[in-house]
Amino acid sequence: MGRLLEESGDELKLELIAGRAGLDRVITHNRVQKHGLVLAGFFEHIHPERVEVFGNTELEYFATLEPARQAEIAEGFFSQKMACLVVTKGLPVPACMSDAAERHGCPLLATTLLSSEFIIRVQEVLAEALTAQTSMHGVMLDVFGVGILILGKSGIGKSECALDLVMRGHRLVADDMVDLKRKTFDSVYGAGRAAGQHHMEVRGLGIISIKDLFGIASIRDRKKLELVVELVEWDPAMEYDRLGIEERTRPILDVEVPTITLPVRPGRSMATLIEVAARNQLLKFQGHNSALEFQEELKRKIAMARTTRALGDEVE
Repeated sequence: MGRLLEESGDELKLELIAGRAGLDRVITHNRVQKHGLVLAGFFEHIHPERVEVFGNTELEYFATLEPARQAEIAEGFFSQKMACLVVTKGLPVPACMSDAAERHGCPLLATTLLSSEFIIRVQEVLAEALTAQTSMHGVMLDVFGVGILILGKSGIGKSECALDLVMRGHRLVADDMVDLKRKTFDSVYGAGRAAGQHHMEVRGLGIISIKDLFGIASIRDRKKLELVVELVEWDPAMEYDRLGIEERTRPILDVEVPTITLPVRPGRSMATLIEVAARNQLLKFQGHNSALEFQEELKRKIAMARTTRALGDEVE
């Protein structure tokens, strides 16, 4: 709760009225609750993990109650261990509410925003804050509209490969450290960190600014992650996928992201291979899997050849 007030106070125009002792209470859901029935003494179905909101309607009704009843309702309401209550529209907060909130250590806040606007804003802020997130060492780019995360051990050439792709007209999202957030149940977005965003470290050159060198069109702030490319050192004893029939994925924030492994060796243009991988992924998005289609066509031809041979044997 304290983080919401500290980091989003300006955006949500929040001001703490009472209950500072409860700023360590936790909000775990981005939906808010506007539960006016509590003012009638019905305290069932309060969701303590959500932000409670009172607006003009609730406070006008509250004002019609006798002072003793107001104090009783306020006491019962703030004893429910809620995350917080926000009074909207800059409305004056009744003294009995402030007193009860302070007594029970429940954060009571006010905002000048209308209820409808505040609810929209706070749900967006909480959705961003509560989403699952992680960070990974790698480089992320937008290649032909496909968000690609390049992984591999230090020194294998991730940044050099990314630089080559940028010079071919593709866009850098992040280098070295990629912050990943799950936005929906099946999508993950990547972005760079503010301190080094749109910069790249290239051994022998040092830190370079992609934005300054190649222009604003060479960067983007964030991108949906749609393909992971793992760069590995070429191992002659290793058997690499030569057909592409097996669909591999990598779990990132509980989302299965398509993954391919590219062995690195002198003479292989990794940028070209990643461009082809991006184009191939676009085809898969449209329902075309070249490897599977080739396999099915091969099976069909083999079946036809066997049928023709069987018919020839019968004629003989």
